[in-house]
Amino acid sequence: MPVRMELSRILIRELNDYQIIELREMAEDTDAPGAVGGPVEYVPESEAEESGARSFPIVIGLPEAQAIERRLKGIPIKRPQTHDLLANVITALGGELASITITDLSDQTFFATLDVRVKGGEMIHIDARPSDAIALGVAGDVPIYVEEHVLDAALKDLE
Repeated sequence: MPVRMELSRILIRELNDYQIIELREMAEDTDAPGAVGGPVEYVPESEAEESGARSFPIVIGLPEAQAIERRLKGIPIKRPQTHDLLANVITALGGELASITITDLSDQTFFATLDVRVKGGEMIHIDARPSDAIALGVAGDVPIYVEEHVLDAALKDLE
């Protein structure tokens, strides 16, 4: 069963051409700070560990990190970006982005799907990079899920 996660930190630092985001297991309260689309809570690692919430980092590209940060801060842009285009296409075709799911981890690479509800209520799963999926999900205020086996593998890789 997938585990509900939240974007807990986005670490925008000059690390060449990549950045790091962190996903953290959500408490039962889905309106908690840091929920997708809400304010991201910058929690020191020691406090996150004390809470017992499982978390793991994902390395993403700088453009995706900047898109996520802009969406979290509500910074408007003059023209639609790629993530906006995809959201518009999904809507124009009668679909609705229902959730994002991190589905697999292989050779230190995460895999994800956009979970789109189409006309008639059918759910389709579209392969996506997690960074793109999260950028799109933040804009649409949709939940992020991580398959339990992925969370276990990510935590094992951190040891």
